Amino acid sequence: MKTGVQILFLLLLVSSLSSQPFYLRGEVRDEKGNLLQNVNIRSLSTGYMYRSGDYGSFGIPITKETDSLLFTFRGYQSSVVAVSSGKFISVVLKLLPSVITNVKTDKLASLTRDLSVDVQRNWYVGDETYSSLIENSFIETKKYPLTSISLNIDRASYSNTRRFINLGLSVPPDAVRIEEMLNNFNFEYQPPPENEIFGIYSRLTSCPWKKENQLYFVNIVSKKLNLDSLPPSNLVFLIDISGSMDMPNRLPLLKSAFHLLTLNLREKDTISIVIYGGAVGVMLFPASGKEKEKINKAIDEITPGGSTPGEAGIKLAYRLAKDHFIKGGNNRIILATDGDFNVGLKTEQELDELISRHRELGIYLTCLGVGMGNYKDSKIQTLAKKGNGNFAYLDTYQEAEKVLMKEFTQTIYTVADDVFMNVKFDPAFVKQYRLIGFDNKVGALSDLNSVIEGGEIGSGHSMMAAFEIIPNQQTASAVSKNQFAEIALYYKLPSDTAQQVTHKIFSYEPVTYKVLEPKYKFAASVIMFGEVLKNSSYTRNITWGEVLYHASETANPSDINQSQFAELVYNAKNLYLKSKKKKRRNY
Repeated sequence: MKTGVQILFLLLLVSSLSSQPFYLRGEVRDEKGNLLQNVNIRSLSTGYMYRSGDYGSFGIPITKETDSLLFTFRGYQSSVVAVSSGKFISVVLKLLPSVITNVKTDKLASLTRDLSVDVQRNWYVGDETYSSLIENSFIETKKYPLTSISLNIDRASYSNTRRFINLGLSVPPDAVRIEEMLNNFNFEYQPPPENEIFGIYSRLTSCPWKKENQLYFVNIVSKKLNLDSLPPSNLVFLIDISGSMDMPNRLPLLKSAFHLLTLNLREKDTISIVIYGGAVGVMLFPASGKEKEKINKAIDEITPGGSTPGEAGIKLAYRLAKDHFIKGGNNRIILATDGDFNVGLKTEQELDELISRHRELGIYLTCLGVGMGNYKDSKIQTLAKKGNGNFAYLDTYQEAEKVLMKEFTQTIYTVADDVFMNVKFDPAFVKQYRLIGFDNKVGALSDLNSVIEGGEIGSGHSMMAAFEIIPNQQTASAVSKNQFAEIALYYKLPSDTAQQVTHKIFSYEPVTYKVLEPKYKFAASVIMFGEVLKNSSYTRNITWGEVLYHASETANPSDINQSQFAELVYNAKNLYLKSKKKKRRNY
C-alpha cells in the first residue's frame, strides 16, 4: 500500500513539473516602428487568446518550451510566429493593401475624408481601450476639413440609458450613443423651406464645458407629411412570442404598443400579423385598417412560448409583405423582439445577408426592441439598417405611446433614404474640430474597406448634430471671409435611385451662450449627460452637479419629454455619486 502511494506521489510530482508553464515576452509594432496595443494573440498549441497591453508589450504563459503564436489586428495582415521560451519576441505587422476585393466592409457612422491611418490609429490605441466604440477625436481642419455623417432617426440609446438607471445600474459605455440620445427630442420643430424635403439650420456658440472652445450645432429637419394624404400602407407585424418574451416588460408591453399603433390605421391601410416562437405562422391575414376589432382580437390572443426561429419568421413576413405589395404605398415590416435569435440565423453577418437580399424590394423595416438581459442591441441595429429602416427601444408604456402614437409618421413613413451629411469647415475660423457622437466600432475604424452608409429619415423629424470647435486664433483677421461651414445633405427619395442634395453655406456668426436659443441649450445638456455617462476624456472636468444644473435650467417644463430628462439626470447623479462613495469606502 505504501509503495502504491509513493508511486502515485511520484507520478503527480512528474506531472506537476511537466506542466510548469514557460513564459514568453515580447512586443508588437507596425512597419514604422509604432507599438500596437490590443493586438489579438492566439496560442496555437492551447487555443488561448491574449492581447498586447500598454506600449504594445505582452507576456504569455505556455505549457511547453516552444509554441506558435497567431497575431491578428484589424487593418493589418495576420502573422504566425514560431517562438521559444526565454527569447524576447519582436513582431512587426504589415498594413493591408488599400484596395482589397471580395471583403465584407464595415459600416461607419461618420468618416473624415482622407484621414491617415496613423491619425486614426491614435484614437484606439490610447488609454480608452475598454469600449468597442471609439470616440471621435479632434481633427486638424487645415489637413482634413471635410467630415461625413450618416443620418437616421434611431433613438434606442436614450431608452436603454433610462432602463439601466431606473434599475439602479451603471450604463455600459457602449450603450451611450449621443446622437441617438439627441434623436429622442424634436427640438422645437421648425419646418423646412416651402417645397423642400429638408431644412438645415445651425448655430455657433461658446462651449459650456470648455470656455475657450466653441460649440457648433447643425439642426436637420424633415418635411412633415399629412397623415390623411399619405399613400396606403401595407404593414406586417412580426412579433417574437418565444419563451424569453414571457415577461411584463416584453410581450405584454408590445401588445399594448400594437394596440396603440392600430388606432392610427386608416381604411385604406392593410395589416397582417406574423408570429414566431414555438411555432411560426400567420396570426392575422391581411385586414383593412377599419377592422380594428378584428386586429385587436388577434393581438390579444398572442401568447408566449417556445424557442426563437428568427430566420423563418423574417422570411414569412417578407413573403407576406411581398404578396400584398402596394405599388407607390408604404410597405413595411414592424419587427418586435428582445433580439434573442437563438434558433436559425445567429450571427450578425447572416442576418445582414438575409435582410440585404430583400432591401431592394421597396419593403422597409422598423424594429422595436424590448426587455432586459438578453436584448441584443447590435442585432436589432443590423436588421433595421440593412432593411432601410429605423429602430427604437420600448421600456415603458409612455415610450410606446410616444413612438407609435405621437411620432407615428416619423416612425412609419419615410421621406428620404440613404441620408448622409458632409460638413466642411474653413480653417481660417476653425483650427480643430471634434464630432460629438456618431462614434464607430474599433473594427470599422481600423478597417481600410469601411464605408459610410446613409440612413432613413421619417416624416417631421428634427435631429441635431454637434461639433466642439477649437477656434483659429487668427479669426479676427479673417472676418472678411464669409464661409465658416459648408453643409451638403445627400439623400434619395423613397423608391428612387437618383441622389438629391440640399446645399447651404453658413457664415461666421457666433452668439454668446447666454442668448442662445433654448433648444440648443437643451441639446448641450443632453450632450453633457451622455459625455459624463461614458466618461469621455474630453469632458472630465464636468461634474454631476453641473450636468443636473444645465438639465434643470434648459428643460422646458411644458414638454413632458424634457421634464422627464431632467428627472433622469437627477436619478443618475444620485446613482453614480452613491456608487463612487461606496467604491471609496471599499478602497
